[in-house]
Amino acid sequence: MPTMADVARSAGVSVATVSHVLNGTRPVLPHTRQSVLDAIERLGYTPNNLARSLVTSRTRSIGLAVSAIRNPYFTEILQGVEAAALDAGHGLLIADPHDDPAHERTVVQLLHERRVDGMIVAPSADPRELIAYLARHDVPTVFLDRLVETAAVSPDGAPGSGDGGLRFDQVCAESAEPTARLVAHLAGLGHRRIALIAGLPGLSTTRERIAGYREGIAAAGLPHDGRLLAHGDSESAGAERATAALLSLAAPPTALVTANNAMTLGALRAVRDRGLSVPDDIALCCFDDFPWADLFSPRLTAIAQPGREIGTQAVRLLLDRLAAPDRPARTVRLPCAFVHRTSCGCPEPGPAAPADRSAKSGESGEDGRSGEDGRSGESERSGEWVRSAESERTGESARPAQAGRSTQYPQSAQFERGTVS
Repeated sequence: MPTMADVARSAGVSVATVSHVLNGTRPVLPHTRQSVLDAIERLGYTPNNLARSLVTSRTRSIGLAVSAIRNPYFTEILQGVEAAALDAGHGLLIADPHDDPAHERTVVQLLHERRVDGMIVAPSADPRELIAYLARHDVPTVFLDRLVETAAVSPDGAPGSGDGGLRFDQVCAESAEPTARLVAHLAGLGHRRIALIAGLPGLSTTRERIAGYREGIAAAGLPHDGRLLAHGDSESAGAERATAALLSLAAPPTALVTANNAMTLGALRAVRDRGLSVPDDIALCCFDDFPWADLFSPRLTAIAQPGREIGTQAVRLLLDRLAAPDRPARTVRLPCAFVHRTSCGCPEPGPAAPADRSAKSGESGEDGRSGEDGRSGESERSGEWVRSAESERTGESARPAQAGRSTQYPQSAQFERGTVS
């Protein structure tokens, strides 16, 4: 196996020069640098990264701690992290904290002991031990998907004045506004009893999506009913129980918003078990798009998060932090996309149908919707911005709402049990 000395002899330079080229520890003249690189290629020399790390105090590796990696959303994030890390010449070590605070602290310590240069973490609902460890050891860290409040944390991780110099960068998707948009869409279709299946308490994504739900309810002029907010704890089984409880109310909801993809599956199972169909008996919109959402019948109207871009941005923030440890912390929020399909009760894409402006709203029925079937006539408000996935591509105008087909369920449980954002 060729050595660094072999490379130096072939390039006609010193071993120290080869080391400077490989490690970037000192400027080298361009023609000399190229001679070294040519010798490396010619001889098939592979640098000893362990030896390099002793010289540079860097391993060119990143630790990634993310729960439910098998979930399509986090898989997209992982793809973004990996691609950006490799582009920057960094390897990736991955661990799954299982959304358990104690296990989270353990896996982060193990990654740190592997001497990663920095970490990217999707924190649990109770990240106090995590923050304490990262602060105590001054580990460059980026939090993704779930935000943490570090302003009031002292360097030892305990509550404090926040002036101890903690600098945790963060990146996530917007949560409140997209959730409010789903509520506005359903309200524009005439629904007055709109329920939310929220995620695990303690997560920033849960707090923000609840806030967006309440904002949407208020903006639509709908009465607030605390019974229509249920927690599915970010997993399928919890959402199934929460949906069943909602459907058992004396005045059940006529529309559901599910706050992540795993809970969407649980909600659909609960609807099916009661012999109901989407959207004929209950409309549904979900936060998190996923590869099979377009295969359901009806197809799922969803908010799509930019998972890959979140991962890419996390690596960029971490590399910036490694290059400038003292720079101010940054929080990056990325926009989501509204993917308009048919589970909300809107028609399949096709020739635009003219709205019936002569339709008049009936009195509110016992089921909480207006008119004979519980919905109002064609909604001008929703028509201002509600577009199908097809019309987004073709430029067709928004179409009026009408009942879709009964729900059919693909037999996939790939990520039902995974805790997701």
